[in-house]
Amino acid sequence: MEYLVTYDVDTTTPEGQRRLRRVAKICEGYGIRVQKSVFEVACTAAQLPTFRQKLSDTISHTTDDIRLYHLTAGTLQQVERLGVAQLAPHHGDHLL
Repeated sequence: MEYLVTYDVDTTTPEGQRRLRRVAKICEGYGIRVQKSVFEVACTAAQLPTFRQKLSDTISHTTDDIRLYHLTAGTLQQVERLGVAQLAPHHGDHLL
């Protein structure tokens, strides 16, 4: 299962800053960071409920926003990228 995961965590408080770090750590355990608050995640159907629950348990449901976009299998291999802001080659990159 492939997902594009984006998040916006309210960091105006020290608690929010901690939540942001925890959300990033959870996402790093399941996927690849492609932008500051964007991850490409490939996980099994068995892993998905745990991933979702960890995120849900971490965030503030009144101030934070996490979005999981379910992608068609193989989509992450067909990424088109514009620009040169990259640290290392990424799977599926097609630079223009």
